[in-house]
Amino acid sequence: MLHRVAHRGYAAAAPENTLPAFEAAIRAGATIVEFDVRVTADGVPVVIHDRTVDRTTTGHGRVWDLGFEDIAALDAGVRFSPAFAGVRVPALEEVLDLLQASGAELLVEIKSPATLDEVKSILAHLAGHDLLARTVVQSFDPDVVRKAREIAPEVRRGLLLFRFDAETVSLCRELGVALCNPPVADVLRSPAVMAELAAAGVGVMPWTANDRSLWPSLVEAGVAGLITDHVGELTGWSTAR
Repeated sequence: MLHRVAHRGYAAAAPENTLPAFEAAIRAGATIVEFDVRVTADGVPVVIHDRTVDRTTTGHGRVWDLGFEDIAALDAGVRFSPAFAGVRVPALEEVLDLLQASGAELLVEIKSPATLDEVKSILAHLAGHDLLARTVVQSFDPDVVRKAREIAPEVRRGLLLFRFDAETVSLCRELGVALCNPPVADVLRSPAVMAELAAAGVGVMPWTANDRSLWPSLVEAGVAGLITDHVGELTGWSTAR
């Protein structure tokens, strides 16, 4: 089965990493919902991609310098569309409440920097919702992946990459990851690495697969899923194949 991975929710249809985007992703047939987690100055895990709130909200400043109440007061919808004015940056707890009953799996990127205590907090929230078995925890930072393994060795792990390199397969083996997720272009130009990862039992889900003309080639290359902003379109395409 080709996994349909909703990148930051259905990010083409609603503001990324918000409850409306996650609701839309489930309705659109996502089999996996991907989102990003950072921790506020007062220790609350929130779902937001950037280091700062500037791009996606009406506020300014770094996430780890702001308290949760400050971030929760910002508008995270109006910059996407006036129709979403008033949408907020959600706490991780709110997102897990929403997705718990969905049946979808979760692809949770823990953003760097993340301390051991912060990773513990994020994993505790997942465990508290009985979602560890439905979750892959991933990061670009191998040390964050190691922290996740130390805290919850049973949770599946993923390594995000900006590119395949000579150390990719050995690092994946060392970290014991279930997934290695590089850019789309690396999948298409690196059949040897794809074969090595497959032999090691590591799945590949490239980001961000928004060019629909490339979907057939990516499937032929052996991907486990596609991470895309256009999950509704991917559902239609994959079911019609």
